[in-house]
Amino acid sequence: MEKVEDIVIVGGGIAGLTASLGLHKLGIRSLVLESSHSLRITGFAFSAWTNAWRALDAIGLGESLRQQHKQFLWNVATSTITGDQTTAMSFKAKGKLGDHELRCVNRKLLLEALANELPSGTIRFSSKVVSIEESSFYKLVHLADGTIIKTKALIGCDGVNSMVAKWLGFKAPAFTGRAAIRGWINFKSNHGFEPKLLQFMGIGFRSGFLPNDDTSIYWFFTSKEKDMEDDPAKLKQLALNKLANVPDEIKAIVENTELEYIMLSPLRYRHPWDLIWGNISKGNVCVLGDAFHPMTPDLGQGACSALEDGIVLARCLAGALLTKEQSGESTEKVDSESEQYKKIEMGLKNYAKERRWRSIVLISTAYVVGFFQQGDGKLTTFLRDKLLAAFLSALLLKRADYDCGKLNIS
Repeated sequence: MEKVEDIVIVGGGIAGLTASLGLHKLGIRSLVLESSHSLRITGFAFSAWTNAWRALDAIGLGESLRQQHKQFLWNVATSTITGDQTTAMSFKAKGKLGDHELRCVNRKLLLEALANELPSGTIRFSSKVVSIEESSFYKLVHLADGTIIKTKALIGCDGVNSMVAKWLGFKAPAFTGRAAIRGWINFKSNHGFEPKLLQFMGIGFRSGFLPNDDTSIYWFFTSKEKDMEDDPAKLKQLALNKLANVPDEIKAIVENTELEYIMLSPLRYRHPWDLIWGNISKGNVCVLGDAFHPMTPDLGQGACSALEDGIVLARCLAGALLTKEQSGESTEKVDSESEQYKKIEMGLKNYAKERRWRSIVLISTAYVVGFFQQGDGKLTTFLRDKLLAAFLSALLLKRADYDCGKLNIS
């Protein structure tokens, strides 16, 4: 069975739903193909830095989400080796583009907010893409259930194992030799923690604790520990063993986290040079989010940059697709298939041009910050704790001081 759609977005995560909602707000319909049977919530929460809030404001969700998440005031880092506080950085500092803003956003709340703004039928669940085929000026998207969808524009937001990225010629993302344990706990009552980003650095590991709101806390533990078994009970014990020297109230967060809210993720990233030479877009196909620029979590910019991607993609693609008639001017004829293809191709090229260097900088900075923050040698831990702590923390703000722009079409 073959169906026809103007725009198909593969993947119903943050990047895919943001792009779809951006297009919808500009008057363009898209179809989102999600392989899961419902919204896929992985990772529990994420650090939403200043640049993410600018993107959320552009999409119209900023204010409602701010009301549900605490704004952080400080970033405090402590060495578990010496017990010394290595960084205490205020988030009240102004950036070049205005005030800084950091909150820890619940992924489920964000995805539901995005999905609820979309027209009914926009997201097609249980729709696993198995192959992509060219057909003149179209792409044929083959699904596991036998459905074939013919589309004028194919947008890959299908994560680190992206089939769309593979079609564009990208290699599989590289493993870093590190993994992240992530956890989330709801205390059901006020937990009493201040709105601070609390980080603890040790030999070969880094851990962080971020309140979502008054009752829930998200935490992570990244490590070079080899052969970590994907067993929540063992992951919890590993984190507790490494965090033996942190305050008891911090250890209690890990101890009280239910096993179903603990997960393991191997850390992967795309080499920066792959983005220099690779095809972010090709014809009427492009990639966003982790399909485009998977990065280590050391800047907290993975989800933030996915939001940026969605806004920029919607703006560039809408600029290509909207006809004179739609913009309020008269038109005598509808574009031919060839003309439509060229417009879409140019829109996606503009998107790729705007996002290429931004993504290269984020991937590279995250890797370098992670190298030092999770150092396991005497030299790297000395540099991290004694000389580079303030510099590495300042990079978090510097890379967040960015505005992806509005949805307006110039």
